Amino acid sequence: MAPQTDPTNRLDGYRMPPEWAPHRGTWISWPHNPDTWPGCLDKVEASMLDVVAALGEFETVHINVLDSGQERYLEQRLAKRVARGSVQMHRIRTNDAWCRDHGAIFVVGGAGAETPLAAHKFGYNAWGGKYPPYDLDQAVAAQMAAALDVPCIEHAMILEGGSIDVNGEGTLLTTEQCLLNANRNPDLDRAMIEQELKDAFGIERIVWLGEGIQGDDTDGHIDEITRFVTAGTVITAIEPNRDDPNFIPLQANRQSLERVRLSDGTALEIIDLPMPEPVHYRGARLPASYANFYIANDLVLVPEFGVAGDAAAAAVLADCFPGRHVVGIDCRYLVAGLGGLHCLTQQVPVSDVRLS
Repeated sequence: MAPQTDPTNRLDGYRMPPEWAPHRGTWISWPHNPDTWPGCLDKVEASMLDVVAALGEFETVHINVLDSGQERYLEQRLAKRVARGSVQMHRIRTNDAWCRDHGAIFVVGGAGAETPLAAHKFGYNAWGGKYPPYDLDQAVAAQMAAALDVPCIEHAMILEGGSIDVNGEGTLLTTEQCLLNANRNPDLDRAMIEQELKDAFGIERIVWLGEGIQGDDTDGHIDEITRFVTAGTVITAIEPNRDDPNFIPLQANRQSLERVRLSDGTALEIIDLPMPEPVHYRGARLPASYANFYIANDLVLVPEFGVAGDAAAAAVLADCFPGRHVVGIDCRYLVAGLGGLHCLTQQVPVSDVRLS
């Protein structure tokens, strides 16, 4: 289906399900840009092969590739690691690999919806114009929607998928540092941005946190700091070291969460997720965070950074998702690109998710 335009940017009766809701699949744009991962692209690819192998046991993995050559190369690398038919290749060219941010954001429809599944294509400017060129990435979302033959609603507003998180019951998490940043939508105020989010994702309330973590070039994406793990529970990154520059902003975010009340008047349950020890590459501090996990069908992919906190973080997340397999992924080199597991993946929900 061709992209559609709607003056209200609204798909009536649609809502974005939470990440733990059943998936039709997971979408990835394969890493290929050596400028993003200087000197370590081969190690990044090894970790991403592990990601695809883990996901492929539980759901279809869609992979955007540059051309037929890259497609054949990946088919050969994956042949002994995933079952036939569990991976679908799409010749959708990209500038970079951050599918969470440049890809389509999928929503599901309720009774009376035009189709069970639809996609939103928001504006994309590589986190405030930081990494040109991004012309190919700007076109990815519409091509993903076309590949699934679902409606695609185009928005002028700049929005990356990693800047929002939803609980599936009308609440959305985001940060002021990102969505109110002048490098995204200087002509939109908070109220206008909130209305756009409510219309697009079926949201009633928005929880604004403050700042993100050191090394995060996305200007404070929520998926590095705080995530819903149930409709009434969040897991939030905390920094145990008072001398670390992340200590104060993460404490401030936690205090904000303590004041949140859900639609029924109850407080959020808050689970602390300690940050890893600082991770560096070529002298620069990286945005390493265990909050950048990814929830799939019967599976949670958890970042590992080769530090003492890895096992404890995996245990915390295992407690949050009983019954799901918890699989650690080596992210020491993935995060050298200033992103992680969640940033590199985008869920496609099944189209018959019940809307509350």
